[in-house]
Amino acid sequence: MRSIFVNLPVDDVTASRTFFTALGCSINEQFSDENTACVVIEENIFAMVMTPTRFADFVEGEIADARKTTEVLLALSADSRDEVDRMKATALEHGGSEWKPNQDHGFMYGASFADPDGHVWEVVWMDPSAVTG
Repeated sequence: MRSIFVNLPVDDVTASRTFFTALGCSINEQFSDENTACVVIEENIFAMVMTPTRFADFVEGEIADARKTTEVLLALSADSRDEVDRMKATALEHGGSEWKPNQDHGFMYGASFADPDGHVWEVVWMDPSAVTG
């Protein structure tokens, strides 16, 4: 089974820990220190949040300022419309900000927010009966 590690620069690793644990994530301390936190979103989905100095160790070129440009759109599935609303409300209560209005297409419902560092997250529920294949 594969895993995904999304790497994101953040201004304050401690604040990011607080934000993501409020959303229901945990932190894998084995891969965390004062410059990095390994946020466990699900069993095989991780966000490595790190100071810009540490992030620069892994990339070439300039680091995007997520508050000025959208460098990535991160989407997570939800089990219900209520979970979508709860996650957005929790994000906004813990330092996140509005990004776009909620979208309701009947069979699909989603909300989006920016985390405290401006990275955009979407939470989407899709009616299982609408999925074919």
